[in-house]
Amino acid sequence: MEQAKRVLVMTAVEAEREAVARGLAGDGRFDVMLAGVGPAQAAANTAAALAAADYGLVISAGIAGGFAGRAELGGLVVSSEIVAADLGVETQEGFIGVDELGFGSARVAVDRTTADRLAGALRKAGLPACCGPIVTVSTATGTAATASALAERVPGAAAEGMEGFGVATAAQLRGLPVLEIRAISNPVGPRDRASWKIREALDALQSAGPILLEVLG
Repeated sequence: MEQAKRVLVMTAVEAEREAVARGLAGDGRFDVMLAGVGPAQAAANTAAALAAADYGLVISAGIAGGFAGRAELGGLVVSSEIVAADLGVETQEGFIGVDELGFGSARVAVDRTTADRLAGALRKAGLPACCGPIVTVSTATGTAATASALAERVPGAAAEGMEGFGVATAAQLRGLPVLEIRAISNPVGPRDRASWKIREALDALQSAGPILLEVLG
């Protein structure tokens, strides 16, 4: 991969960064950096990384919550689009997103060809994987009502994270393709930390590395 086609991978926290780095096995084409938690930090840190070097692809990666019926615990979700699900206003009639308000867009398109290839390659390798919208929120969902509202707001939503839209916005501003890859540690909904599969999700994130290398060639 030529210099202009290097890949920047951004994760929220160190445990995720280490899992991704292990999976990529030191491949010099990839830089794995910390985005921080939340879309604002993620956007700022990604923008700084992109200003410092040339990249051809940006990936937001980490563990996440999965929507019931769409993503299984310990499985992987590859983004079909990245959506800032809580970017808008709340009214008496319900939520109105920025797209409808005319204040820009809460959606960032991804490199769909690569996304579909990656999801297919993950499944071929025996890893549970799907391709679907990944939503970004500033407050992680903790109730069944909110999970239901998000699923209705973003049909087909497969996973919920806190950094993807920030990373994607920074990539979009530089005209770079972007993907989001999430390993599922818990269901989106009521928080039951005792049942979370964080270790399994980190292992899945690591397992995605060799497949990513294969797909990107």
